[in-house]
This record gives sequence, C-alpha cells and structure tokens, in this order.
Amino acid sequence: MSEEQTIEKSGRVLLNGYVDVPADRWEEVREAMQDHITLTRNEAGCVMFNVTPCREVELRLLVEEIFENQQAFDAHQARTKTSPWADITAGIPREYSVRVIP
Repeated sequence: MSEEQTIEKSGRVLLNGYVDVPADRWEEVREAMQDHITLTRNEAGCVMFNVTPCREVELRLLVEEIFENQQAFDAHQARTKTSPWADITAGIPREYSVRVIP
C-alpha cells in the first residue's frame, strides 16, 4: 500500500448531499430531525453534522457531515440504521457523496 493510499484511508470522512422529503412526511421528519442531529453530534468522532432546509428546493434537507475517520463514520452509519430516524425516513430518496479528506 502506498503512502498516498494510507493517508487517504486515514483522513476525515466528509459526506455532503440531500434528502428529498415527500410533502406528506415533512412534519414527521422535521419533528424527528433535532433528536437525530443531537444524537449524531454526541457520537465519538463526529466533527460536524448539519441538516438544514434547502432555500432553493422545497422539502429538501441539506446534509453535511464530517467524522474524524472511517471508523467513526462507520459507527455513525451503524447506529443510524437502527435508530428511530431510519424508521421515520425509510424509503425517502437521498443523494449523498462521501469522500475522505486529509
């Protein structure tokens, strides 16, 4: 493994994207969102986590996440999959990009 690959795998994990919430589920998602944000921000390795309504696209939530490393990001993903947030947002379209930053 080259040094470049090692650095890439050991960097911070950045996720950017959005969630397009159906109108009939907006209130339920909005009500659950603050708990999801609070729980995530309290996770070990969470550097930054924001979910905010998009000003340009109605019913779209913009998501920005930074975790210290892949392990912290993976732990977040595992916790989220078994959380109330996962149930409330099940089946809602998402568009994310994930990359590692030094």
